[in-house]
Amino acid sequence: MLKGVTLRGLEVFEALAASGSVAQAAEVTGLSQPAVSQQMRNLETALGADLMDHARRPMVLTPAGRSFLTRTQSILGQLRLAQNELTVMDLSHLSTLNLGMIDDFDNDLTPRLVTLLAESLTRCRFKLISAPSHEITAAMQARHLHIAVAASNGAQMTGIAEYPLVRDPFLLVCPRGAAQDAGSVEGMMQTLPLLRHDRDQFIGRQVEAHLMRLKLDFPGRFEIGTHLTLMTLVARGLGWAITTPLGYMRAHRLQDQIEAHPLPFKPFARRISLFASVDWAENVPRDVARTMRHLVQDGVITPALQQMPWLQDGFRIED
Repeated sequence: MLKGVTLRGLEVFEALAASGSVAQAAEVTGLSQPAVSQQMRNLETALGADLMDHARRPMVLTPAGRSFLTRTQSILGQLRLAQNELTVMDLSHLSTLNLGMIDDFDNDLTPRLVTLLAESLTRCRFKLISAPSHEITAAMQARHLHIAVAASNGAQMTGIAEYPLVRDPFLLVCPRGAAQDAGSVEGMMQTLPLLRHDRDQFIGRQVEAHLMRLKLDFPGRFEIGTHLTLMTLVARGLGWAITTPLGYMRAHRLQDQIEAHPLPFKPFARRISLFASVDWAENVPRDVARTMRHLVQDGVITPALQQMPWLQDGFRIED
């Protein structure tokens, strides 16, 4: 590493990029405000580039800072995950664990989490189910699961604690080149139908409720229950859809045939959380939630921001 580039400096830069405030970065990192400013000066001097526009209040990233932040988050994410694997996830005392995972994670994140769990669950009977959020939530309320990761509907569930993981904003997905051919995203939306999510699912109900609040009515002939099928129909040019970065990144094999855009109307987002029975050992859901945040940051958020930097402020970990 270049002389002057330190892990503490990278942590300060990450905190300062998130808030634009020296005071808030100091609170996050546990340093004094002068120490935060000095760490930032040292880092920028070592790199020979301004990462933040210090004249703005709150401070904002420069173009060089936006590029460097993506690398910084990847580096820190890997280090935190490695530390997490060594110092937490001591689950050897458990005799049974029933875990439910939202199917948005089943292509990569769920296998990675299960691998980490398996190394700690040395004497445990372990069961995993992967399903849409509404099914996961129902199983959690019926006490069939100890821990679950699913989209939150914002309601407090009796006897269940919620640990927020990630803010997952909605975006628009259309066939690659369709917006350019139509002259704009709005023009494409008028020429192709909306491909809807199954309205029995949380995501379908949330999208429809938002469109209704905005008094937006789009013709649609399709209502699809599986996300990958929905993305496949988009890829084949049958219409456009509203999804989230988690859903878009899950369809990585179709990304040469589809493209993502910011919503051309009022934005909205969903929250993915970890849920656990309140009578479950507190440190277990806390540690699993911490590990999930690292996995999502490293496996989804960082590569998503490289593709779609306009998501920088919206697609983020919630702690």
